[in-house]
Amino acid sequence: MKPTWDIFCCVVDNYGDIGVTWRLARQLVAEHDVAVRLWVDELAAFVRLCPEADAQARQQWQQGVEVCLWPADWQPTAVPDVVIGAFGCHLPAAYVQAMQDRTVPAVWLNLEYLSAEGWVEGCHGLPSPQANGLRKVFFFPGFTPGTGGLLREATLLTRRKAFEDDPQARQAFLRGLGVRVHEGARLISLFAYENPGLASWLDVLAADTRPSHLLVPEGRILGDVQAWLGESGLGVGSVTQRGALTVQILPFVSQDDYDRLLWCCEFNAVRGEDSFVRAQWAGRPLLWHIYVQEEYAHWEKLEAFLDHYTQGLSAPAAAALVALWRAWNMDRDMGQAWRELLAHWPELSAHAERWCAAQAAQPDLATALVQFCRNSL
Repeated sequence: MKPTWDIFCCVVDNYGDIGVTWRLARQLVAEHDVAVRLWVDELAAFVRLCPEADAQARQQWQQGVEVCLWPADWQPTAVPDVVIGAFGCHLPAAYVQAMQDRTVPAVWLNLEYLSAEGWVEGCHGLPSPQANGLRKVFFFPGFTPGTGGLLREATLLTRRKAFEDDPQARQAFLRGLGVRVHEGARLISLFAYENPGLASWLDVLAADTRPSHLLVPEGRILGDVQAWLGESGLGVGSVTQRGALTVQILPFVSQDDYDRLLWCCEFNAVRGEDSFVRAQWAGRPLLWHIYVQEEYAHWEKLEAFLDHYTQGLSAPAAAALVALWRAWNMDRDMGQAWRELLAHWPELSAHAERWCAAQAAQPDLATALVQFCRNSL
């Protein structure tokens, strides 16, 4: 019989949590022959990532995954072999009681948020005995061998290479989104939280000698884009030009199409966790808008990643990258930082590919989870 897994996802205020858990569930089913039940408390968010899904269905099958509404009125259900609570969500009390009643204990994992901070390796895999006698283990994604790794499908980089080597496929994909890129234009994707610093970046792009085409999937940054353009009510398909900059609004696309969008672009501005990791697999220079936490806890995470990512860069290139990321995450002027980044573009492009290859040499997160659970059952 197939191993059975439950993954619980509580949607907070963005798509990062459901993005990670949906991607993980799909990979477990497709590559590891695992029966996965994904519990989601807000199906409307799930439908944004999986448009063919039904936001009203309490139970449905999507791409081999059993997707269930996590209801407030929890009903008794059988506990599987493995239980994952994503990002510290609290499991239903009745479900935890059923875990206690199980003859063979389930493997209970708390899948944590991604971080490059030094303490992560020391906490990865640590057990947390519960007062009820159950044992929960903390599982940390990460960028070093002492962590759980990053989500990466087995064929991801092969598919990326095939897509990059097929100009017709790229053109067909962009045409499907209504994108017509002028020859020589720099293609940039923008997926970010609200950011007052955006205007200064768009100013310098509009004044550049090389044209840029900015692709903006629907999202929270749209209000700042509209403010800069001086236009309200921009919707999917809107195309506006200011100087050397063309701004185009795209629909919120599926995860697989978002990968292709990243692969089409020279530079990707991303946010949160899921798109951040996918931009690294794209092997392009990137800009990360980190999710803001109380007491500036996110700042340590940002600096920790930069410490890792800039290793191997020349001092000037590293300084330019760090300056841009700090300006973006502090809502500061982006103009000078962007110009300095462009001066080191060849080095940063080569570095992004090397970083991607180095991360791909490590076990991926889904494989690490499966191996851990096999050793624990």
